[in-house]
Amino acid sequence: MTLHYDEFASPVGRIFFASSGDAICALDFEGYGDRMHALLERRFGAVEYRNGSDPQRLKRNLKDYFDGDLTALDQTPVCMQGTAFQEQVWKALRTIPAGRTWTYSQLAAELGRPQAARAVGHANSQNPIAIIVPCHRVIGASSSLTGYAGGLHRKQWLLGHEGAISRSNGLVATAG
Repeated sequence: MTLHYDEFASPVGRIFFASSGDAICALDFEGYGDRMHALLERRFGAVEYRNGSDPQRLKRNLKDYFDGDLTALDQTPVCMQGTAFQEQVWKALRTIPAGRTWTYSQLAAELGRPQAARAVGHANSQNPIAIIVPCHRVIGASSSLTGYAGGLHRKQWLLGHEGAISRSNGLVATAG
């Protein structure tokens, strides 16, 4: 499979992304390239990369998002290709509005599997498309900023940017 590969300079560091031409297949942060490539190979097998293509205008949409249009990425087509459960979790993540957070338990309940919070957490951690599939909007039961594959400092920044946490103290301001 051939994927188009590009990058974008953001306030949370350089972002790398891969596209099939029809949809975004991966988005990750500088320093996490090996993770992104491993997830792509697990999903698609052998991958060939071509640099410098942005067919979904993702760079423009990322710029708009970081400039304050928190809905700029909402209609970005994605190609997830995980297990049926992972895809169900990732699809549900896209329904969490900017400025809001859900706990893993809330996400599990939304999926009709209230006892599956740990499985939801694991699927969340395997999300191959950061920001667009907003796994950063999921927090711990105690409103704590639990793990984030891109680093907790990025999760905190993204949630602050979206107004979901107080920028001054990092406490979750809205949940639900």
